[in-house]
Amino acid sequence: MALSYDLAVDGVRALYDRRISGPPVLDLDRDFAPGHGFVNAWRAIRDEAMQIRRRIDEVPRFHEIMPEQASISANDGRDWRMFILKAYGIEQPRNMAACPQLAALVREIPEVLSASFSFLGPRKHIPPHRGPIRGILRFYMMLLMPRADDGSPAAVLKVDDVEYRLDEGQFLLWDDTFEHEAWNDSDDVRTVLSLDVWRPHMPIDMQFLSGLLIRLVQLGIRIRGVD
Repeated sequence: MALSYDLAVDGVRALYDRRISGPPVLDLDRDFAPGHGFVNAWRAIRDEAMQIRRRIDEVPRFHEIMPEQASISANDGRDWRMFILKAYGIEQPRNMAACPQLAALVREIPEVLSASFSFLGPRKHIPPHRGPIRGILRFYMMLLMPRADDGSPAAVLKVDDVEYRLDEGQFLLWDDTFEHEAWNDSDDVRTVLSLDVWRPHMPIDMQFLSGLLIRLVQLGIRIRGVD
Protein backbone atom coordinates (compact mmCIF):
# COMPACT_ATOMS: atom_id res chain seq x y z
CA MET A 1 0.00 0.00 0.00
CA ALA A 2 2.70 2.49 0.99
CA LEU A 3 4.75 1.72 -2.14
CA SER A 4 1.79 2.18 -4.49
CA TYR A 5 0.87 5.41 -2.71
CA ASP A 6 4.44 6.73 -3.07
CA LEU A 7 4.55 5.87 -6.78
CA ALA A 8 1.22 7.58 -7.42
CA VAL A 9 2.33 10.66 -5.51
CA ASP A 10 5.61 10.84 -7.44
CA GLY A 11 3.72 10.69 -10.75
CA VAL A 12 1.28 13.43 -9.75
CA ARG A 13 4.07 15.64 -8.45
CA ALA A 14 6.00 15.30 -11.73
CA LEU A 15 2.96 16.56 -13.67
CA TYR A 16 2.68 19.62 -11.45
CA ASP A 17 6.41 20.28 -11.59
CA ARG A 18 6.19 20.58 -15.39
CA ARG A 19 3.23 22.97 -15.39
CA ILE A 20 3.38 25.15 -12.25
CA SER A 21 6.39 27.01 -10.95
CA GLY A 22 6.64 29.40 -8.06
CA PRO A 23 8.43 30.11 -4.79
CA PRO A 24 8.11 27.91 -1.69
CA VAL A 25 6.63 30.78 0.36
CA LEU A 26 3.84 32.88 -1.11
CA ASP A 27 2.20 36.26 -0.51
CA LEU A 28 -1.01 36.23 1.51
CA ASP A 29 -2.52 39.30 -0.17
CA ARG A 30 -1.97 37.90 -3.65
CA ASP A 31 -2.58 34.19 -3.12
CA PHE A 32 -4.99 33.87 -0.17
CA ALA A 33 -6.33 37.27 0.85
CA PRO A 34 -9.19 35.75 2.93
CA GLY A 35 -6.47 34.36 5.18
CA HIS A 36 -6.40 37.73 6.94
CA GLY A 37 -9.69 36.76 8.57
CA PHE A 38 -7.94 33.90 10.36
CA VAL A 39 -5.03 36.12 11.32
CA ASN A 40 -7.36 38.71 12.83
CA ALA A 41 -9.16 36.00 14.82
CA TRP A 42 -6.08 34.11 15.95
CA ARG A 43 -6.68 34.56 19.69
CA ALA A 44 -10.23 33.21 19.47
CA ILE A 45 -8.99 30.31 17.34
CA ARG A 46 -6.23 29.65 19.88
CA ASP A 47 -8.79 29.52 22.68
CA GLU A 48 -10.73 26.85 20.80
CA ALA A 49 -7.55 24.89 20.14
CA MET A 50 -6.70 25.00 23.84
CA GLN A 51 -10.09 23.47 24.64
CA ILE A 52 -9.25 20.58 22.32
CA ARG A 53 -5.77 20.29 23.79
CA ARG A 54 -7.25 19.65 27.24
CA ARG A 55 -8.43 16.30 25.90
CA ILE A 56 -5.51 15.68 23.59
CA ASP A 57 -5.42 11.95 24.31
CA GLU A 58 -8.70 11.69 22.39
CA VAL A 59 -7.18 13.35 19.31
CA PRO A 60 -5.84 10.77 16.82
CA ARG A 61 -2.24 10.59 15.70
CA PHE A 62 -1.78 11.48 12.05
CA HIS A 63 -0.86 7.94 10.98
CA GLU A 64 -4.00 6.63 12.68
CA ILE A 65 -5.99 8.80 10.29
CA MET A 66 -3.77 8.20 7.27
CA PRO A 67 -1.65 5.02 7.54
CA GLU A 68 0.24 5.97 4.37
CA GLN A 69 1.93 8.71 6.39
CA ALA A 70 3.37 6.40 9.04
CA SER A 71 6.92 7.04 7.81
CA ILE A 72 6.69 10.67 8.96
CA SER A 73 4.16 10.35 11.77
CA ALA A 74 5.18 7.13 13.53
CA ASN A 75 8.90 7.41 12.75
CA ASP A 76 10.14 8.14 16.29
CA GLY A 77 7.36 7.00 18.62
CA ARG A 78 6.49 10.58 19.56
CA ASP A 79 3.15 12.30 19.13
CA TRP A 80 1.88 14.24 16.17
CA ARG A 81 -1.88 14.56 16.55
CA MET A 82 -4.39 16.10 14.15
CA PHE A 83 -7.83 17.43 15.06
CA ILE A 84 -9.57 17.67 11.70
CA LEU A 85 -12.55 19.94 11.16
CA LYS A 86 -12.69 19.65 7.39
CA ALA A 87 -10.81 17.35 5.01
CA TYR A 88 -10.74 18.11 1.28
CA GLY A 89 -14.18 19.67 1.39
CA ILE A 90 -15.76 17.12 3.72
CA GLU A 91 -16.76 18.54 7.10
CA GLN A 92 -16.47 16.55 10.31
CA PRO A 93 -19.65 17.74 12.05
CA ARG A 94 -18.66 16.86 15.62
CA ASN A 95 -15.29 18.60 15.31
CA MET A 96 -16.78 21.64 13.58
CA ALA A 97 -19.31 21.96 16.40
CA ALA A 98 -16.49 21.88 18.97
CA CYS A 99 -14.87 24.98 17.38
CA PRO A 100 -17.71 27.30 16.34
CA GLN A 101 -15.66 30.43 15.65
CA LEU A 102 -13.14 28.61 13.47
CA ALA A 103 -15.92 26.63 11.79
CA ALA A 104 -17.74 29.85 10.91
CA LEU A 105 -14.64 31.25 9.21
CA VAL A 106 -14.01 28.01 7.33
CA ARG A 107 -17.60 27.97 6.04
CA GLU A 108 -17.36 31.59 4.88
CA ILE A 109 -14.32 30.96 2.67
CA PRO A 110 -14.79 28.42 -0.15
CA GLU A 111 -11.06 28.38 -0.94
CA VAL A 112 -10.48 26.48 2.32
CA LEU A 113 -10.50 22.78 1.45
CA SER A 114 -9.15 21.42 4.75
CA ALA A 115 -8.81 22.77 8.28
CA SER A 116 -7.19 21.19 11.32
CA PHE A 117 -5.30 21.80 14.52
CA SER A 118 -1.84 20.22 14.44
CA PHE A 119 -0.44 19.24 17.84
CA LEU A 120 3.28 18.46 17.61
CA GLY A 121 4.35 16.67 20.77
CA PRO A 122 7.49 17.21 22.84
CA ARG A 123 10.74 16.30 21.02
CA LYS A 124 8.82 15.14 17.96
CA HIS A 125 10.59 15.31 14.58
CA ILE A 126 8.74 15.13 11.28
CA PRO A 127 11.38 14.09 8.74
CA PRO A 128 11.84 15.75 5.32
CA HIS A 129 9.05 15.01 2.87
CA ARG A 130 7.01 16.61 0.07
CA GLY A 131 3.27 16.96 -0.46
CA PRO A 132 1.72 15.71 -3.70
CA ILE A 133 -0.69 18.38 -4.99
CA ARG A 134 0.71 21.74 -6.09
CA GLY A 135 -2.84 22.91 -6.73
CA ILE A 136 -3.21 23.27 -2.96
CA LEU A 137 -1.36 25.73 -0.73
CA ARG A 138 -0.77 25.41 3.01
CA PHE A 139 -1.69 28.22 5.40
CA TYR A 140 0.02 27.69 8.73
CA MET A 141 -0.66 29.93 11.74
CA MET A 142 1.06 29.53 15.08
CA LEU A 143 -1.31 29.29 18.06
CA LEU A 144 0.99 28.09 20.82
CA MET A 145 4.77 28.13 20.47
CA PRO A 146 6.88 26.39 23.13
CA ARG A 147 9.94 28.26 24.35
CA ALA A 148 13.59 27.32 24.62
CA ASP A 149 15.55 28.14 27.77
CA ASP A 150 16.56 31.51 26.30
CA GLY A 151 12.95 32.41 25.51
CA SER A 152 13.23 31.89 21.76
CA PRO A 153 10.73 29.76 19.79
CA ALA A 154 11.56 26.08 20.31
CA ALA A 155 9.71 24.58 17.33
CA VAL A 156 10.83 24.91 13.73
CA LEU A 157 9.28 24.53 10.29
CA LYS A 158 11.92 24.12 7.62
CA VAL A 159 10.81 24.70 4.01
CA ASP A 160 13.23 24.39 1.10
CA ASP A 161 16.21 24.62 3.50
CA VAL A 162 14.96 27.79 5.22
CA GLU A 163 14.01 27.59 8.91
CA TYR A 164 10.95 29.43 10.21
CA ARG A 165 10.41 29.94 13.94
CA LEU A 166 7.02 31.62 14.05
CA ASP A 167 5.73 33.33 17.14
CA GLU A 168 2.12 33.11 18.26
CA GLY A 169 -0.22 34.82 15.81
CA GLN A 170 2.34 34.72 13.00
CA PHE A 171 1.65 32.79 9.81
CA LEU A 172 3.17 31.35 6.65
CA LEU A 173 1.54 30.61 3.29
CA TRP A 174 3.65 28.01 1.55
CA ASP A 175 3.77 25.29 -1.06
CA ASP A 176 4.14 21.93 0.64
CA THR A 177 5.35 20.22 -2.54
CA PHE A 178 8.73 21.72 -1.65
CA GLU A 179 10.71 19.55 0.74
CA HIS A 180 9.91 20.42 4.34
CA GLU A 181 10.29 19.09 7.85
CA ALA A 182 9.41 20.16 11.39
CA TRP A 183 10.63 19.53 14.90
CA ASN A 184 9.85 20.53 18.46
CA ASP A 185 12.90 20.93 20.72
CA SER A 186 10.85 21.40 23.89
CA ASP A 187 8.87 19.49 26.51
CA ASP A 188 5.62 21.22 25.55
CA VAL A 189 3.17 20.81 22.65
CA ARG A 190 3.38 23.08 19.62
CA THR A 191 -0.08 23.99 18.35
CA VAL A 192 -0.79 25.24 14.83
CA LEU A 193 -3.83 26.01 12.71
CA SER A 194 -3.29 24.31 9.36
CA LEU A 195 -5.43 25.08 6.30
CA ASP A 196 -5.24 23.62 2.82
CA VAL A 197 -6.44 26.24 0.34
CA TRP A 198 -7.09 26.26 -3.39
CA ARG A 199 -4.20 27.69 -5.36
CA PRO A 200 -5.21 30.68 -7.53
CA HIS A 201 -3.95 31.52 -11.02
CA MET A 202 -3.45 27.90 -12.19
CA PRO A 203 -3.51 26.89 -15.86
CA ILE A 204 -6.85 25.38 -16.89
CA ASP A 205 -5.45 21.85 -17.19
CA MET A 206 -3.99 22.05 -13.68
CA GLN A 207 -7.29 23.34 -12.32
CA PHE A 208 -8.94 20.29 -13.85
CA LEU A 209 -6.28 17.91 -12.49
CA SER A 210 -6.48 19.44 -9.02
CA GLY A 211 -10.26 19.17 -8.96
CA LEU A 212 -10.08 15.55 -10.08
CA LEU A 213 -7.53 14.65 -7.41
CA ILE A 214 -9.58 16.35 -4.71
CA ARG A 215 -12.65 14.33 -5.76
CA LEU A 216 -10.61 11.12 -5.60
CA VAL A 217 -9.39 12.01 -2.10
CA GLN A 218 -12.98 12.79 -1.08
CA LEU A 219 -14.02 9.34 -2.28
CA GLY A 220 -11.29 7.75 -0.18
CA ILE A 221 -12.36 9.74 2.87
CA ARG A 222 -15.99 8.69 2.47
CA ILE A 223 -14.97 5.04 2.15
CA ARG A 224 -12.49 5.03 5.01
CA GLY A 225 -13.75 7.87 7.18
CA VAL A 226 -11.73 10.36 9.21
CA ASP A 227 -12.03 11.49 12.84
